[in-house]
Amino acid sequence: MTTDRTTTLRALPEPLGEVRSDLAHHARATWVVTRRELLRFRSDRARMLSMLLQPLLFIFVMGTGLGSIVDTGGGISFRTFLFPGVLATSVLFTAAFAGISLVWDREFGFLREMMVAPISRASIIWGKCLGGAIVATGQSLVLLALVGTVGIPYDPLLLVELVGCLFLGSLFLTALGVLLSTRVKTIQGAMPMLQLLITPMMFLSGSLFPLGGLPAWLSVVTRLNPLTYVVQPMRHLVLQHLDLTAAAEQKLLPPLTWAGWAVPIGVQLLTVGVVTLALIGLGARLFASTE
Repeated sequence: MTTDRTTTLRALPEPLGEVRSDLAHHARATWVVTRRELLRFRSDRARMLSMLLQPLLFIFVMGTGLGSIVDTGGGISFRTFLFPGVLATSVLFTAAFAGISLVWDREFGFLREMMVAPISRASIIWGKCLGGAIVATGQSLVLLALVGTVGIPYDPLLLVELVGCLFLGSLFLTALGVLLSTRVKTIQGAMPMLQLLITPMMFLSGSLFPLGGLPAWLSVVTRLNPLTYVVQPMRHLVLQHLDLTAAAEQKLLPPLTWAGWAVPIGVQLLTVGVVTLALIGLGARLFASTE
C-alpha cells in the first residue's frame, strides 16, 4: 500500500504536489499553535473559575433581582430572556484575552521562537484565533448545561445550534484581540484598550435588554456592533422553543432591521463570519509587516 501511495504522489503534477504539501505544513503549524493555547488554558484553573463567575452573577443574581420589576409580557421569567444574551457574551472576556495573549508571548520571548520556525505568520494568527475560540466555547459549555434551570428545554438540536453560534462569536472576539495585539506592544497598554472595546460591545449588543423601542441613536449603535449579530440569533433560537404570546414575541423578539429590511438569522451569522475573516486577514497582514 505504501508503494502504491508513493507511486500515486509521484504521478501528480509537481505544482499540485507542492500545494498539497504546503497546505499540510500550514495546517500542522496552525494545530501546534492551537494546541498550545488549549494546554495553557487547561493548566490555569483559576482562570476557568473566574471567567464563569460573571455570567452566573448576571443570570442568577441580576436576573432574579430585575425579574421582580421587569415585565416580559408573556409569562416567562426575565432570567429566561436574559440567558441567551449572557450565554453569548460569556465568551467575551475569555476569547478577547486569548487574543491579546500574543502580547504576553512577545514579552516573554516565545513569539520570537515561533517566528524563527519555518511557518507562515498567517499560521500563527489562525492558530491563536482557533485556540482562543475553542477554549472560550468549551468553557461556556458549563453555562450551557444550566439551560434547564431557567426554563429552557434540553433540546439536542437547540444545544448544537447554540454551540455553533458560541464558536462563531468566540472566533470573532479572539480575532479582535489578536488584531489589537499586533499594534500594542505591552500588556499594560493592551488590557485597558481591550476593556474599552469589549465592555461597550457587551452592553450595546442587546444581551441585557430587547432591541425594540430603543431611541434612534441607540438603535443605530446596536446595529453597528458585530456582537449583536451573535446575541440576537441565539436569543431567537432559544425563545422560539418556548410558548410566547404574540405580544411577548413582539416585545422580546423584535426583528433586527437594516433600513426597514428584517435581516434573516442566516444573514446575521454570515455578517459575523465575514467580519471575522476580515479581522483575521488584517491581523495576519499587520503581524507580518510589524514583527
